[in-house]
Amino acid sequence: MKKQRELSDPITLRLPVDLLEQIEEIAKACGRTRSWVMVRAMRAYVAAEGEDILAIAKAEREIENGEWYDLDTVLDEMDAIIRGNAA
Repeated sequence: MKKQRELSDPITLRLPVDLLEQIEEIAKACGRTRSWVMVRAMRAYVAAEGEDILAIAKAEREIENGEWYDLDTVLDEMDAIIRGNAA
C-alpha cells in the first residue's frame, strides 16, 4: 500500500506563461500532473540553492551574535600547531 504524503493547503502561484508551458509539456511527456513537476522542481531548488541560502542566513546570525573568529588569529594558531608551539 502506498504511503500518502501530508499536503499543505492549496497555494496560488503566478508563473511566466513560457515557464508554465514548459511545465505542462514536461508533465504531459512523463504522464504526470503540473503539480508533480512543480513539486519536483521546488525540491531540487530547496536542495541546491535553498540550502545555501539557509547556511548563509545562519552564518549571518552567528556573526551578529558575536560567534566568529578572526582569520588571522586562526591562521596564527594553525601555524603554531604546525611548528609544535601550541599553547
